[in-house]
Amino acid sequence: MQECMESKKMFQEFEPGQVQMLDPYCVNAFEKEKEYLKKIDIERLLAGFYENAGIASPKIRYKGWEDSLIGGHTLGHFLTAVSQAYANEAGKEDKDLFLCKVTDIVDALSKCQKNTKGKPGFVFGATLTDPENVEIQFDMVEHNRTDIFKEAWVPWYTMHKILDGLINAYRLTGYDEALRVAANLGDWVYERTSKWSEKTHKTVLSIEYGGMNDVLYDLYSYTGREEHLIAAHLFDEEDLFKKVASGEKNALSDLHANTTIPKFLGALNRYLTIGDKAYLDYAVEFWDMVVTHHTYATGGNSEWEHFGKDDVLDAKRTNCNNETCNTYNMLKMTRKLFMITGDKKYADYYENTFINAILSSQNPLTGMTMYFQPMASGYFKVYSTEFTKFWCCTGSGMENFTKLGDSIYFKDENSITVNMFFSSEAYHPELGIKLIQESDIPQKDTVRFTVRLLNGASRHAKIRIRIPDWAYDHSILSENKRVTTKDGYLCLDGEWTDKESFSYVLRSRVIAKSLPDCSNVFAFSYGPVLLSADLGCENMTDSSTGVDVTIPADKIAGKEVLKVTDTNVTGFIREIDSHMKRNGESLSFDLKGVDRDLTFSPHYKKTRERYGIYWYFE
Repeated sequence: MQECMESKKMFQEFEPGQVQMLDPYCVNAFEKEKEYLKKIDIERLLAGFYENAGIASPKIRYKGWEDSLIGGHTLGHFLTAVSQAYANEAGKEDKDLFLCKVTDIVDALSKCQKNTKGKPGFVFGATLTDPENVEIQFDMVEHNRTDIFKEAWVPWYTMHKILDGLINAYRLTGYDEALRVAANLGDWVYERTSKWSEKTHKTVLSIEYGGMNDVLYDLYSYTGREEHLIAAHLFDEEDLFKKVASGEKNALSDLHANTTIPKFLGALNRYLTIGDKAYLDYAVEFWDMVVTHHTYATGGNSEWEHFGKDDVLDAKRTNCNNETCNTYNMLKMTRKLFMITGDKKYADYYENTFINAILSSQNPLTGMTMYFQPMASGYFKVYSTEFTKFWCCTGSGMENFTKLGDSIYFKDENSITVNMFFSSEAYHPELGIKLIQESDIPQKDTVRFTVRLLNGASRHAKIRIRIPDWAYDHSILSENKRVTTKDGYLCLDGEWTDKESFSYVLRSRVIAKSLPDCSNVFAFSYGPVLLSADLGCENMTDSSTGVDVTIPADKIAGKEVLKVTDTNVTGFIREIDSHMKRNGESLSFDLKGVDRDLTFSPHYKKTRERYGIYWYFE
């Protein structure tokens, strides 16, 4: 099954242990995430699973979302994250510790499964409203009873996280028991879903179910069990897929974004698993719709977790934009679409969103991550806490920062493709080549690459390097390689000797980015880095919304309409690079030629300070 999947991809991924991040910001981000994962008590994450199985727990469950009807979702994310940390080359000194966490969790889940109080294969970790019926949340959903405090809080979403964690544990560590538990759980899913009436089927699919189709296609790729394929397809929402593929205007309006994105990830996985081309088309059309009509300069989307009408973005800028889970799922889709098609537009989007939404979502001092990223000027970033929140974005954050190097490089049998510019190393074992990248883009404009050969002998290989959409000029400095350009990539093709090096020059300038529903509002980027204005730290008060989600309370932006003093707005924006004065070699810029003094700096590096990304000009 895995060979069938790989044959549908133009490029393959590097294994986690074959890529090492050397970029200082990313190294710190991974270290902070590792420290957090080490602090988490797995017995407290498992407490709800023991309770559901009627087994005495040595610890009490964590508070926050884990002490609720969505409890257990964090364990799934955590299992994926520690598996990724185990496989990550940068985590090698903690390899034994992380493997122990993986096997201990899987063994505990196996014990719970063998002692299940539900039907065979069932394992779950949410709080119980009826100790005599551990599957009651799934019953409630089938009857459209979804009071998240008393009846059901998206149990299929939670089940997806558990299954995904088990499959990733098997994929990344090779621990066979993880696949056995996942397969038994998949059997339980089939037994329940195969009995749905048409009415029940529609009811369940109208309530958030995460990526159940996606994870069941993954499971089928390992087990080959027809039941798992059937169950996966039962979570494919055909009506929605066809509506989006038709290009219907406002097809996503009012849909919960993080409910919707994983559905199309599942569609894409159906294509990868069984080759159903229509499902690739569904995913491609959806991606285009989100990126073209619903996306901010960060690469993120949504307001208060929902898509709005097409191209209505400025009007929806608040303190509750850009849920991080949306971005996490969009990048999973983008990565797969690039591997299938090789289309550079996916690499361009990935780089922008990885830097300006994902790296932006972690506090580099504490390792804690964000739920929302406000697009309205005058707010600031707020973060989770270590042991009292456990939001969905806490869980996806654990995953984001244990796989930072997974989309810098891709490969085929005779080439390495470079998609992003971070100091790092990639080892291609089939070619016997290690490619070393030294980069400080965009602070400096030159990336240096060095080729190391495993046995010292020369060999033939291609190195493909993306020409980014933000570079106004580029050049390769290489003495003896033929360089060609195709599909937005430079290709160096020839015989390589050990320690041979070349340089790639990428010239950046400040670029303005507008929004479709307002002709005079703009954000600014320099190279791949989004800039935001520094607005100080006055009255940094947190508030909350939804189910204990922390948000910034009050907006303090000052005058948001900037009057251009020397020319008209069109001319000013056209020449914005000359109006943003760089402060030495730093990435700090002073905006000149307007009636307010503003200094802009990399948005992803901001933590607890007010900022402004978008500004009105007149």
